[in-house]
Amino acid sequence: MIDINDTYSKEVDMSDTAKLFMTGRSQAVRLPAAYRFDTSEVTIRRDPRTGDVILSPRPLGWGKALSAIRQAKGTELFPEGRNQDQQDRDPFAVCLT
Repeated sequence: MIDINDTYSKEVDMSDTAKLFMTGRSQAVRLPAAYRFDTSEVTIRRDPRTGDVILSPRPLGWGKALSAIRQAKGTELFPEGRNQDQQDRDPFAVCLT
């Protein structure tokens, strides 16, 4: 039988610590080198069950995402021509198949 508390305590024992300090009226965290981010902003949330504060790299904004798509190699994802004729369809027709 696995004791979940024993497993959790082993994970906690293996964690590192970080220093907290004040900068102006904000609290900041000095992360050890192994935990540093390669971005200037992170998202922050609190786990409702454990109360843990979780930092994650901030997702790309739409501008950066669209720019990345434009720069991506492999334009076969967006073929120029599909060799299909335009079809007239009733937009209010119900498909029963």
